[in-house]
Amino acid sequence: MNTKELKTRDQIDNKYKWNIEAMIPDESVISGELETIKKEAEAYGEDFAGRLTESADTLLAAFQKRDDIWRRLEKIYVYARMRRDENNAETKYQAMADQCNSVIAAVSASMAFFTPELLSASEETILAYIDAAPGLEIYRFAICDTMRQKAHILTQAEENILAQMSEITGATNDIFTMLNNADIKFGTIIDEDGDETEVTHGNFIKFMESHDRDVRKNAYNAVYDAYKELINTIASAYNYNTKTDVVSARIRKYESARAAALSGDNIPAEVYDNLVAEVHKNLPAMHRYVELRKKLLGVDKLYMYDMYVPLIKLPETSVSFEEGLDIMRDALQPLGEEYLTKMNKGIEEGWIDVYENKGKTSGAYSFGCYDSYPYILLNYTDTLKDVFTIIHEMGHSMHSRYTRDEQPYIYGSHSIFTAEVASTVNESLLMQHLLRTEDEKEMRKYLLNMHLEEFRTTLFRQTMFAEFEDITHKAIESGETLTAEWMCQQYEDLNAQYYGSAVEKDDVIRYEWARIPHFYNAFYVYKYATGYSAATAISKKILTEGKPAAQDYIRFLKTGESDHPIELLKIAGVDMSSPLPVQQAMETFNQLLDEFESLL
Repeated sequence: MNTKELKTRDQIDNKYKWNIEAMIPDESVISGELETIKKEAEAYGEDFAGRLTESADTLLAAFQKRDDIWRRLEKIYVYARMRRDENNAETKYQAMADQCNSVIAAVSASMAFFTPELLSASEETILAYIDAAPGLEIYRFAICDTMRQKAHILTQAEENILAQMSEITGATNDIFTMLNNADIKFGTIIDEDGDETEVTHGNFIKFMESHDRDVRKNAYNAVYDAYKELINTIASAYNYNTKTDVVSARIRKYESARAAALSGDNIPAEVYDNLVAEVHKNLPAMHRYVELRKKLLGVDKLYMYDMYVPLIKLPETSVSFEEGLDIMRDALQPLGEEYLTKMNKGIEEGWIDVYENKGKTSGAYSFGCYDSYPYILLNYTDTLKDVFTIIHEMGHSMHSRYTRDEQPYIYGSHSIFTAEVASTVNESLLMQHLLRTEDEKEMRKYLLNMHLEEFRTTLFRQTMFAEFEDITHKAIESGETLTAEWMCQQYEDLNAQYYGSAVEKDDVIRYEWARIPHFYNAFYVYKYATGYSAATAISKKILTEGKPAAQDYIRFLKTGESDHPIELLKIAGVDMSSPLPVQQAMETFNQLLDEFESLL
């Protein structure tokens, strides 16, 4: 059998590589620049600690110098990371990234006084400074947002103690990570080709998508049996991780761990509660989809290991990178000429690193810094799924491009709450474009099934995870201990509620919570579900209302972090504090389900 050998980096045509040289043309300056930054950071503490709020001019100078130091350091770190990702066998850039991390730690330490000292001044004094020094006006939102959380920030001495404890309080996450990534073994199964193959995190979903039911079942049991063997250890780690969240929230005088987690983005509690409530109302639609899955698979009994196998096989298709770009351009026409012009310029400037090569980081991402292009890493393999990947990452990159063109450095990034919206709007527009232009029945069925699966895995599944987190944290807050059996029962009940009676109860799905790393970063997963709902609502507005809705969306892309996420999304015409966006997403799910059923 002929094996196609993976190309080395230098064998890839330059037109398919990102233009990272535009970021730092001369690497010889990096070492000296890092030393300069380190010295400037040391001087920063000497210049401003103890006198940060003595005058408007001093405060302005401190803000500007802080931004300048971080901006330059960020650029080198991002460059090192991206160079490393080109070829992980090249140790030079990992060493450069490690050097950056050392400088980042030093800079963070030298600036640790900043927030406590800012908050030691009265709000009246700081607001008067903003009025007195025009240059401080751009920092108004950042300052007011810090002041908003003043009641939850401790004294400098107390903050220092917590900072020193952070390595210990974060240990449960580290323990789970080591257990999950290094120690746990899933054994082997017989794959579709009759070969004995080790089951890993990397190939588990591939096995779950297998059309051979024995392969699915055996991989499923192999994974969850392994978690069952370690369930008491993992339960202990998660119990103490959750206790840490609860105790930290109490120390900072929040009413709950969830309130503490939502506070950073100033997300109202009703956003979380509305999401769960609306998803619950629409569980009958999910159950209908699951029953349809059972019917299409032609099985007497449906199990959880049957959930990922595609219901419709992808018709034979190959999409070159250039063809993928053309499809993307067509799909994004509703966003208007300005968006397309910026995007095409970015493609010409060399934002995208297209093909896999030896040592290249797997997967895909959008990455960059305030002073670079918003680069895109791909590992393109000429499939339709790759086109969805391009348009997703381009959504992130265009969000970054618009923001950096319009906002100062301090607001030049995005919260996860808004970032996922920009990428998912693009994906939604692509899906709608393909459904509008595709007449071939099998391809339409494939696309509809793909879209329904996105709803299942993003809107329904992530909300189920969010509900589990809420249940476990509330249990700790009411004085309970999270035992392995109690958590397994809670998860088993939730899974049955979400998937309905069409799915047979098995002995191991109750252990699934134990393999979810997101649970160690509490109250995070709900943002995937809210982002998906917001993006569905926005893309629908753009397609039905046309130019005015597209212009509102572009205005949203320009805002960065210049306000809280809920307020920024209102610019795009979506109010996530109301249940309406989730309701609209569910209406779309039902419409897709109706059409899918009609084609069968």
